[in-house]
Amino acid sequence: MTNPSLVESLLSKIERRDFTVGVVGLGYVGVPLALAAAEAGLTVLGFDINRQRVEQLNSGRAMFTHIPDSRMEAAIRSGRFVATSDLDRLNEPDAILIAVPTPLTRNKDPDLTYVVRTVEAIAARLRRGQLIVLESTTWPGTTTEVVRPILERSGLSVASDFFLAFSPEREDPGNARFSTANIPKVVGGDGPEALQLAAALYRALVVEVVEVSSPAVAEAVKLTENIFRSVNIALVNELKVVFDAMSIDVWDVIHAAKTKPFGFMPFYPGPGLGGHCIPIDPFYLSWRAREFGIVTRFIELAGEINTAMPQHVVNRLAEALDRRSGRGLKGASILIIGAAYKKNIDDMRESPALVLLELLARRDAVVRYHDPLVPVIPPTREHAALAGMMSVPLQAETIAEADAVLIATDHDAIDYAMIATSAALVVDTRNAMASRGLTGDHIVKA
Repeated sequence: MTNPSLVESLLSKIERRDFTVGVVGLGYVGVPLALAAAEAGLTVLGFDINRQRVEQLNSGRAMFTHIPDSRMEAAIRSGRFVATSDLDRLNEPDAILIAVPTPLTRNKDPDLTYVVRTVEAIAARLRRGQLIVLESTTWPGTTTEVVRPILERSGLSVASDFFLAFSPEREDPGNARFSTANIPKVVGGDGPEALQLAAALYRALVVEVVEVSSPAVAEAVKLTENIFRSVNIALVNELKVVFDAMSIDVWDVIHAAKTKPFGFMPFYPGPGLGGHCIPIDPFYLSWRAREFGIVTRFIELAGEINTAMPQHVVNRLAEALDRRSGRGLKGASILIIGAAYKKNIDDMRESPALVLLELLARRDAVVRYHDPLVPVIPPTREHAALAGMMSVPLQAETIAEADAVLIATDHDAIDYAMIATSAALVVDTRNAMASRGLTGDHIVKA
């Protein structure tokens, strides 16, 4: 049974900006989402179990290099934002937006541990009139099959007592053109009232809201977007290998192909996939599809190709060393440029640079890295042995001491001219050198 008076009351509060938004998970998605809500005139209560992170945010530090501290400082000064680790305050917000990680297990199955724990915490404090929105990427059906039953253990019922929706995050850290407020927001509600409320809330935050027929459709939208990227990146990674065997530069091919004004969209090869989305999300659909007896061949093949790229890079590096100096990787000094998963950000999630560091260490190479945005490698689940490794200064002497420099991430702040001048061998996975007009027999692409 629906509750029209409750819906109207919440819609009125949103319109008056007399509305409190709770954001659970203050990471790469949660922080910009919280700032967008605060800047739209709503009151925001941010939740995170990491007390150090909460203290940093409340002191005005945005924590991420692509988000200016001035935005966080302004939100704090305005009184529109405060962070807390006190989950008992989950009953305060009118809407709770869940932005917690959804990783994979070692067997590449979905791991909803963070989502389930968060929803259980909300259910223990759920009150009438709250809107709950899941933003974490997941398999189609999660909102209604996992989240709703946990929330209804509270004794409250969806639609009559509280409202439930799914709206996938579309963050692209470091993108100078697009941020939370100017990226269209897809919303699927568990019932028409939930859709109406969630759409009204997000219209207060973003430039456009795209309403879809159900949470499952919204969940599928996010997976489709990321699978599209994964498959196309795998295609150009495979073309890179094929064209290299033919002595054709794949970067030249893509540069020319993208001049076609229709029927082609450029994607670029690299040393492997990084970030929380592209390496992980496609497997959420593969896992779900198996429940229906369907094998997702494109998705899984793309995953295999992209996962193989770090090993391909190491093999190319070994070949280049052998040809140039007659030595192998064992005992060779390798300087990796860039540890973040993409340029101009400090995001280390699923970074292929971590895989490269480990693969080279297994070949008994002496490996160091330089990244102006990642001074220390943080703890990660898959690469625990690398935690605490520190970036070395990028100096001509450091470069010259290395048997090879391997460019894994093409930050703009790197002095590539100094690398070209000082390095004995440069292996470039990002076309960083050629794109700056830096060429030479000692510079090879991988």
